[in-house]
Amino acid sequence: MRHLLEDAEQRFREACEHADLSDDAIQRLRIPEASLKVSIPVRMDDGSLRTFAGYRVRYDSTRGPAKGGIRFHPKVSADEVTALAFWMTFKTALMDLPFGGGKGGVAVDPKQLSVAELERVSRGYIAAIADVIGPDLDVPATDVATNELVMGWMVHEYGKIHRRHEPAVITGKPLPLGGIPGRWTATADGSFLVIRELADRVLGDTDAPSAAIQGFGNAGAQLATLLAEDGWRVVAVSDSSAAVHDADGLDVAAVRAHKDDTGSLAGCPVGEELDRDEVLGLEVDALIPSALEGAIHEANAGDVRAAVLFEVANGPVTAAADRILDDAGVQIVPDILVNAGGVTVSWFEWIQNRQGDRWTRDTVRDRLEERIVAETRAVARLADERDLPLRTAAYVHALERLTDAMDATGNEALFGDGG
Repeated sequence: MRHLLEDAEQRFREACEHADLSDDAIQRLRIPEASLKVSIPVRMDDGSLRTFAGYRVRYDSTRGPAKGGIRFHPKVSADEVTALAFWMTFKTALMDLPFGGGKGGVAVDPKQLSVAELERVSRGYIAAIADVIGPDLDVPATDVATNELVMGWMVHEYGKIHRRHEPAVITGKPLPLGGIPGRWTATADGSFLVIRELADRVLGDTDAPSAAIQGFGNAGAQLATLLAEDGWRVVAVSDSSAAVHDADGLDVAAVRAHKDDTGSLAGCPVGEELDRDEVLGLEVDALIPSALEGAIHEANAGDVRAAVLFEVANGPVTAAADRILDDAGVQIVPDILVNAGGVTVSWFEWIQNRQGDRWTRDTVRDRLEERIVAETRAVARLADERDLPLRTAAYVHALERLTDAMDATGNEALFGDGG
């Protein structure tokens, strides 16, 4: 996963060329504030003991406590978590949230664990990192292969360790433990709002635009539904097993029902089944990668025939692929904008917990639309004013907020002329 960190650094350097930054801010953003690697010994159901590696990185907390998810995946590494924490720093600044950036994970395949083993891994991870997280320090959430059940175990374990109920330490919790309505559709809801806001800009006046979605998990499936309801033709979707395609537009509800029933798109009775990788090369208006990082890379970027990419996944396009797509005239709307709905609603949950309040689904939806639309328009304006690609404009927008906060700590004034 070293390429993720290298890609993050490359995009940082590119944005620095177009942003009004202080030297202090550039230096402070080169290295994370804190990085922790822990061992998590877990007694398995058969009585054996296994030890898993866990990580938590707090990249920057100038604007507030670090914010970022916890993923369970066999390939989780220090470099991957650092890159994702770096991206979270920009994402929270882009959305003007009072957070910094963090990320965590455990190198484990949760599909190979029983429910009881998964609970022991989850609680063991929190026991190992409990001293470096907290509502005012670092606030974890869900990510790849973690869900509200896992967050429930984790917030309960944190409370046991610290001898107090502290729901604001983790977001993405079950509703009875302080979760918030709309959190599980927030990434897709935010992505849809960005796509709707930018559709005319990136596609022109296109009737019934077509979309292919790579990754049919929680975010991808919900986004497919929203797009279909809005008049888009969702012509293809894929998961780790297969892709399904219908040039006239899939019956998204039927595809979702098959996936819910079987856990896979393989054997779907709707549309034509394709190899899972074929979805990337379909001729569509919008390609929407919604799976893992690095799905579009130097070896396959030349196959892309979409007019625009909306990055719902974190880091789905490598820096090398960026250049190929740019040369081909493919526009990219970046992940730190497109998938920011999740962290924005996590902020709402954190506020709710701090206030001891309960928000309604309508309140969440209205506040999310207000924030997403405002920041999407701000990025588009900046792109126009400085003649920048949308990705660079999003990073510059975030960077200038970060440098304002860092300079406001007074470091530069200590060495200035005092005037």
